[in-house]
Amino acid sequence: MNKNLALLADIGGTHARFALTDGVSLLDEQQLQCADFLTIELAVDHYLGAIAKQHPIQQAALSIAAPLTGDQVNMTNHHWQFSISALRQRLCLRRLIVLNDFTALAMAIRYLPQDQLKQLGGISNNRTAPIALLGAGTGLGVSGLVPSDTHWLPLQGEGGHVSLAPGNAREGAVIKILWQRFGHVSAERVLSGPGLVNLYIALCELEGLQPQLITAAEISERGMSGGCAICAEVLQLFCALFGSVAGNLVLTLGATRALYIGGGIVPRLGDYFVRSDFRQRFEGKGRYVNYLQPVPVYVIHSPHPAFVGLMHSFTLPGPRIESNC
Repeated sequence: MNKNLALLADIGGTHARFALTDGVSLLDEQQLQCADFLTIELAVDHYLGAIAKQHPIQQAALSIAAPLTGDQVNMTNHHWQFSISALRQRLCLRRLIVLNDFTALAMAIRYLPQDQLKQLGGISNNRTAPIALLGAGTGLGVSGLVPSDTHWLPLQGEGGHVSLAPGNAREGAVIKILWQRFGHVSAERVLSGPGLVNLYIALCELEGLQPQLITAAEISERGMSGGCAICAEVLQLFCALFGSVAGNLVLTLGATRALYIGGGIVPRLGDYFVRSDFRQRFEGKGRYVNYLQPVPVYVIHSPHPAFVGLMHSFTLPGPRIESNC
């Protein structure tokens, strides 16, 4: 192994993924359950183990599902919190870069091979326009790439927490129930793993049914198989609302070059998502139908694309929080 290795970490609300890199290849990839560790420091210690003793790590890049506004990081969908400068010092790192998880994914987009992308409609490729990125997992991640001279600048924001709007009366009834429960209904309250459960509970209430204790994975499985009518409607609503939010993002960024979809949920839906109302709702923006119809949509089928973005974070410009010695 190369002595000049860097640590990469992709931290989501459920999984913490780690790898080492020599700048070209990924080494010793490992996935841990966040719930198994009280703190992020303990998870990093567990991964590094004897590796750091044999090959001291001097720099690291970390992506995390959290808003980044300063040195203190507090995850949205998990209890981990930490100081970036304190984490760097604890790990004896010369340099630590911290990115929002979807900012890191945005930095990877232009380096992903075509065979890891599935296109859903669209015919044009406006090479001078921005790129949009959206993905549902434990939460809803949003980012994009904006061209600037010879570079592409990734965006760092919290677009998953914008207010969700219904597209028809049925969606309005569902969102009303969620509004009564949560006060504010963000896009993430519906377009995420916990969001699938929220939709299921709301639909059961509308139909006067007692909801079962059920996971997001079970809802997806029963919905695609047709084994549960409520679960089937959950997936229909999910795909339609995902299309509406995706179209909003492209309009907001002027991202007519492309929309990319990451996260863990949509890639697993496979052909079901292709046949869903996603594309219809994505384009269904009244007078701007013709604006959105040519925009290509790509679903990312890559094992750990955030690592690709993290590898490039050491050299590329873009929004990040960095702690140095």
